[in-house]
Amino acid sequence: MPQTMNVKRIGWLAVAIVVLGTLIGAGAGLLTLLLYGVEHVMLGYIEGAQLPGPFGVPAIRRGISVTLGLTLAGVLWYLLRNKTTKVPSVKKAVAGQRMPVWQTVLHVVLQIFIVGSGASIGREVAPRELGAMLAQRFCDVFHIEGTDGIDRRMVVAVAAGAGLGGVYNAPLAGMFFAVEILLVDVTIEKVAFGLVMSAVAAFVAAAIKGHHTFYDITAMQVQSTPTLMLFALLCGAACGAAGAWFRKGSQWAESHKPSDTAILWQMPLAGLVTGLVAIVVPQVMGNGRAAAQLGFSTFIPDTAAIAKATQSASSAAASPWNLLAGEGGDIVGSPANAGFPLALSRFWMILGVLALTFMAKALITLMTIRSGASGGVLQPGIALGSTLGAMLGLAWIMMFPGDSVTACALIGAAALLSASQQAPLMAMCLVMELTEAPITFFVPVGFAVATSALVSKWVLSRQ
Repeated sequence: MPQTMNVKRIGWLAVAIVVLGTLIGAGAGLLTLLLYGVEHVMLGYIEGAQLPGPFGVPAIRRGISVTLGLTLAGVLWYLLRNKTTKVPSVKKAVAGQRMPVWQTVLHVVLQIFIVGSGASIGREVAPRELGAMLAQRFCDVFHIEGTDGIDRRMVVAVAAGAGLGGVYNAPLAGMFFAVEILLVDVTIEKVAFGLVMSAVAAFVAAAIKGHHTFYDITAMQVQSTPTLMLFALLCGAACGAAGAWFRKGSQWAESHKPSDTAILWQMPLAGLVTGLVAIVVPQVMGNGRAAAQLGFSTFIPDTAAIAKATQSASSAAASPWNLLAGEGGDIVGSPANAGFPLALSRFWMILGVLALTFMAKALITLMTIRSGASGGVLQPGIALGSTLGAMLGLAWIMMFPGDSVTACALIGAAALLSASQQAPLMAMCLVMELTEAPITFFVPVGFAVATSALVSKWVLSRQ
């Protein structure tokens, strides 16, 4: 009998991988196409490797788009939350709380809609919620419960992780999200089940939306260095503290969301403020791709002979630094015109743009959540880490020109995401998969992530 049960168990796990992986991958791919469609209609552009943000979009259109988007979403979210069955969080769904079908679908679409219209918030929660809802229906059909509901809990968590893996083509991150954050239980079965389902979802999603590297890090040095390991330690500590505070801020914003008619004016106000800030800082809009790319594209040309880092013509043309210059005239602090050794005036100008982006992205994201919007903080966390890492990297290369600012930004992105999510494995894999960084950089990135996790835990424990 035990052998029969094992065979049966393996059978339904295989069915879940194929059926749920395919459905979730298709959903993730379609949600990405929806995002592109909303961007095209609302802002007149589609984000991609050549245009990571709404640079070149007239400021008035940016303001109208994000204000209108959050206004419409605010009305619909008010109705969803007060006039019908509420949509629980993914964690509550894993614990057994029911996710209603059409309400969840509308909730998911609204998240993609506000990101596409320019709201400063992540879009990764949407495919996770869709995956969790589909998994619950799958378990209903196949009568999957298990002892104390453990099998159903595992399927829902893994499906939610597959949503993340599918939308970002990041199966490792999807698997670790399920076992590290949702289940908090790492076993061979859960890891294998999660990894294969996320891989299937990523494959199907890529077939629908196409495959491309999410972040361009071609301005990075070819190999790691001993000095970069030291930078990883210091940057990990700084990002650990910053990430812990961002985590506390996002939790506060989430817990203070309006539950009544206040959402009808707070979300439009958040849109208006975002539009006004975007006049000066257009990279603040969206899920964080433009802001993160600003950090990854911070390239000081004349260090190339030492650091063996180069920036191709296509990468330079798509750099937010050059796009910003094209929008508002020549940016005095643009790395495109900087040389090494870096002049002090250039240093402060570049640092100022990065610092302004960091502060604007953090505050506008928290304001958007506080106003009542639903969404994630993974991509905003990567943006904050990339810009903070680039800021620290500017000072670092003045002492150690053998390293590149892009490598420092990569380390910062993973480290701050690790701290803000309290999930070092997921954070490290997501950043490495999104950038398609060389495998050798797992060493400094892993070192920084470990340091960040320890520092952030210490900071959070003292609050």
